[in-house]
Amino acid sequence: MSDHDFISGSKPIGIERGEGPSLYTADGTEYLDAGASYACTPLGHSHPAVVDAVQEQVGKLTFVDSSFPVQSREDAYAAFVAAAPDDLESAWFCNSGTEANEAALKFARSATGESKIIAATRSFHGRTMGSLAATWKDKYKKPFEPLAGDVEFVPYGEGKELAAAVDDETAAVILEPIQGEGGINLPPAGYLETARQLTEEAGAALIFDEVQTGMGRTGSMWACQNAGVTPDVLTAAKGLGNGLPVGAVAVQDWIADGAASHNATFSGGPVVSAAVHATISTLVEEEWPAHAAEVGDYLVDELEAALGDAVREVRGEGLLVGIELKRGANRVARDLAMNHQILALPAGRTVLRLLPPLVIDEEEADRLVDALADLVAPEATPES
Repeated sequence: MSDHDFISGSKPIGIERGEGPSLYTADGTEYLDAGASYACTPLGHSHPAVVDAVQEQVGKLTFVDSSFPVQSREDAYAAFVAAAPDDLESAWFCNSGTEANEAALKFARSATGESKIIAATRSFHGRTMGSLAATWKDKYKKPFEPLAGDVEFVPYGEGKELAAAVDDETAAVILEPIQGEGGINLPPAGYLETARQLTEEAGAALIFDEVQTGMGRTGSMWACQNAGVTPDVLTAAKGLGNGLPVGAVAVQDWIADGAASHNATFSGGPVVSAAVHATISTLVEEEWPAHAAEVGDYLVDELEAALGDAVREVRGEGLLVGIELKRGANRVARDLAMNHQILALPAGRTVLRLLPPLVIDEEEADRLVDALADLVAPEATPES
């Protein structure tokens, strides 16, 4: 593997199978997944409950249009709504996170009758045209401009700037409760509450993009629950089907009652619905969000102790962890893969992002810490 191959985005590591938090090549080499699945497998790879549910469903019925009642779809909707924050009692399934955010923006505009969307600097909401318009970085947007209009950006975490932007022409404020792609940026205390108050006063919708932060990753089923704030619209994807492609939108009644018609052919397909139901049921019944909180706290504490001043900051909630490095994150991710068989992600130029399956334990967390100490703060690595 050359440096260029890894850093340029190509990962020439042929993955043949996965089990729990580990991925394996054809020759049996094991890699710890600390980001390769992009938070899509909260229960780990090939979890038996999901595998069994999908195999059973695909053997009975692979697909039928969503206008026909199917039990796996009904079960998935019921599980999703039950797991959603209080007051979000209507839901719609789609195929991805960007589709979920696209639908959320449409729902907000049609329910409010307004068009202005307020998004945050360093945000990432997807790559379709509407979601892309609410995404911050020019590198994603420039090749496709002009995009959908009437989107205004404000600094993430700045309540006064947000207050100045929200007015009676605002359809929605869309925020990540913790920014992922933008660098694992946590909002200051009270910021999400401020967003909730401002949107209520303006009659606008508050949209929380929980595509990456949801499904127990931050220690609660949804990151907004850690702040005690319920949005009008919540979007989910990634871990929702434990690796199968599915997204979802949950909304309050006033959005459901006021939104115009929206649909997609593969909405709530029987097979992905079986995966959704199995994933949510297992996360809840086996209390994996609480496990993520416990192991995440342990991981952050150990990283801070091992890396010390060799990094600028270790931050995050649960098992959504960012390490602000003093050098390029791409190179550290490459060295982790090549020298320690650990797969991680950058989140910007200098932030290394750790998104392991929620099923990792303290021993696997120690493996992460030891590897990073070896690469980033070698003098801190204990003698064997």
